[in-house]
Amino acid sequence: MKILTVGINHKTSAIQTREKFYLSPLEVELFLSEFKSDPSILSAIVLSTCNRCEVYAHVVDEYSPSEILNKLFLLKHQPQTKELQELFYVLQGEQAVVHLLEVACGLDSLILGEKQILGQIREAVELSRKNAMMDKVFNVLTNLVLETGKKARRETQIDFGGSSVSWASVCMAQNIVGSLQDKTVLILGSGKMGSLTLQELGNKGVKNIYIMNRTLEKAEELAKHSPARAVEFLELPRILPQVDVCICSSSCPHYLIEKDLVEKTMQIRGGKKLVCIDISMPRNIAPDVAQVNGVCLLTVDDMDRVVQNNVQKRLGAARQVEQIVSNKVQEFYAVINKIQLIEGRNSKSVITSPAEVK
Repeated sequence: MKILTVGINHKTSAIQTREKFYLSPLEVELFLSEFKSDPSILSAIVLSTCNRCEVYAHVVDEYSPSEILNKLFLLKHQPQTKELQELFYVLQGEQAVVHLLEVACGLDSLILGEKQILGQIREAVELSRKNAMMDKVFNVLTNLVLETGKKARRETQIDFGGSSVSWASVCMAQNIVGSLQDKTVLILGSGKMGSLTLQELGNKGVKNIYIMNRTLEKAEELAKHSPARAVEFLELPRILPQVDVCICSSSCPHYLIEKDLVEKTMQIRGGKKLVCIDISMPRNIAPDVAQVNGVCLLTVDDMDRVVQNNVQKRLGAARQVEQIVSNKVQEFYAVINKIQLIEGRNSKSVITSPAEVK
């Protein structure tokens, strides 16, 4: 048996490629059902975020990682070209375990020390458990991974200064337009990212906030305990000309803001600058919006610039976190080997030597 990771992330590909392989919750369940019907896969976790699409699996020795890629390309209706396949990485054995631990600790995030990833891993684990895709090995591994992610943030400064994509988007907006206290901001999307964005704007003292969602009730629920005003999505052409910053965090599978709408908006604004920040996956603001005069369009791939002011403290913390990860890897293998001895199995049946295949 062996543990492996197959994935694509912000280090290997740009957002326009990553969004092709973004998996909705329904698609993740379909993916897990495919794994469940494969007797060579003992357990699997699917992690799909704005920065990565990764599969962690416990499989039989003869299993080829290319099988996971075949399933993913088929699910997403993507051609299996050499160029696309080369953007994916495969890690096996200890390297796969180390990678998952580093992801949980925020070491592999676009924003070093990102907090939200730990919750996303927890959700991925719960979904695998719900779909009966967690065996004893992965139960031990995932419990240790979640514990390590919390330990890294509790005992180091890996998330010094703030460390979510929502935090970074608000900071980026402030870097461009100056203080946000006297500015008007539109949040498009009332899910987790929208909620975090609203909190960050509140921390900055922003009072003029619109919250827009395709379902008005959800926007109203988010706005209930804040100075924000909930507005219907149909009012977008009226609201957009009034705002200085638009932060889009919707889960819609297509563009919500197109170039022609922004062109009309800028005519009404008389050329006054408009900052559009798209932290959705897949993107919800059309890329050609960046071509409109007076508009600054940013995506999640631009967010890493925000942490530069805090980079030294974070890099120092990263070295501490790497040591935590190293200790936890040893702890994982010690536990697994002990379990195998008790069950009378050869430890090599599960634990393979580290290997990386590109």
